[in-house]
Amino acid sequence: MVSRRSILAATGGAVAGGLLGAGAAEADATIAIKPSADFGVWEGWGTSLAWWGNVFGDRDDFADIFFTTKSVAYNGSTLPGLGLNIARYNLGASSWNSVDGEPMVASPNIPRFKQIEGFWQDWRNTDPASSAWNWNADAKQRAALVKATQRGAISELFANSPMWWMCLNHNPSGAAGGGNNLQSWNYSQHAYHLAVTARRARDSWGVNFRTVDPFNEPSSSWWTATGTQEGCHVDAAIQRTVLANLRTALDQQGLTGVGISASDETNYDLARTTWNSFDAATKNVVRQVNVHGYQGTGGRRDLLYTDVHGAGKQLWNSETGDSDGTGLSVAHDICLDWTWLHPTAWCYWQVMDPSAGWSAIQYDPATSTPGAVQPKYYVLAQFTRHIRPGMRILNTGVGYAAAAYDSAARRLVVVAVNTGAAQNLTFDLSAFSQVSGGSGGLVPRWTTVPSGSDRYAARSDTRLSGKTVTLAFPAGSVQTLQIDNVVV
Repeated sequence: MVSRRSILAATGGAVAGGLLGAGAAEADATIAIKPSADFGVWEGWGTSLAWWGNVFGDRDDFADIFFTTKSVAYNGSTLPGLGLNIARYNLGASSWNSVDGEPMVASPNIPRFKQIEGFWQDWRNTDPASSAWNWNADAKQRAALVKATQRGAISELFANSPMWWMCLNHNPSGAAGGGNNLQSWNYSQHAYHLAVTARRARDSWGVNFRTVDPFNEPSSSWWTATGTQEGCHVDAAIQRTVLANLRTALDQQGLTGVGISASDETNYDLARTTWNSFDAATKNVVRQVNVHGYQGTGGRRDLLYTDVHGAGKQLWNSETGDSDGTGLSVAHDICLDWTWLHPTAWCYWQVMDPSAGWSAIQYDPATSTPGAVQPKYYVLAQFTRHIRPGMRILNTGVGYAAAAYDSAARRLVVVAVNTGAAQNLTFDLSAFSQVSGGSGGLVPRWTTVPSGSDRYAARSDTRLSGKTVTLAFPAGSVQTLQIDNVVV
């Protein structure tokens, strides 16, 4: 969620020619799906609220579009709701008051819609019932969180930066040179702000945060005083202190059941470095490891999974985004994550964004006008509408397909992406004890072809041949297959 255009170029090819970079199918291929390769229960799909929530969070239509699977009217058309079930709430770092004559120092390059207002606005009083705390702040993003919760979403609290007054230069975009910017005497205050907000959400908003993450890409050095958003460099040693403080603060607020997640590093390899730098005590307070997917096809997803799974922790890809408006890149990255990272949840950074490439739905922040639905929206729908929470995560063994199984419904879902020329893919289900499909072996499918007219086109023209199904994939396409009456 920083200036990703440069980050992807810098990190995306780290292992691009090797094991993890090999992915998108280029010729006819057969994919054997084995139910024994089970990586746990899928928790769901999500998005961070943050900037788009700061603009459109009070609108019910967007809450329905993103957090239900309803058919929702939008700009003269009907959208298939994405069915996201994870909402990540961004605790803000900005406020426009002054304390003892000291105001926030804002980057000259940060637009207003990316300045998220925090609640603890005066350091002189720790009492959240006092006037030092403004619980009317951030109304629209809070509304988005509540609406998502009312539609069944689980939630996570995270911070891009501590409150401005906790920063050495009072600038919540970062230090001048990109170094540590959290004042040492405010390590516990940052944790306290998060914990008190989580308590307020439970008591007054009807929101029970599952996890709290005090950082966002903390080891990265691009958080500077002239940045375009809120952010703060926090090195691993400081992270350890803040994490311990956060556990104490949550417990003191009566939130012993709320877990801590960390550290939302920008890519897989950096996440490994940070995680492995933590001592046993720090690892013990972290319930869930969050990582961002901005390494593209690079990075050792497999080694991060091994490290985290070996420690008995949950693993989420808590943020990914890219500037490829077709959605094919993000589909490929999801499949690579599915095959090598094995997260139990996956979140897109901003489902609405001013950039057509980065967005699922574009908007103009200057006029608060929502705009065009991008092909990426319909690509995301292939995954989010069909691979649902509670399904088992299966491994396809390839970096261009994802599979999940619903034992109660006896349903297997496969989503595959073809980023190259037209090809046929055959899905071999012989490892399952029973595969019969729908009536007459019917396998419903949905197709998105960003360069063509198919956006989320449902078709009933494909059938099983024994325990296999072969499907033609147009050039640059994503398809979902729903195979019913499948028994492990």
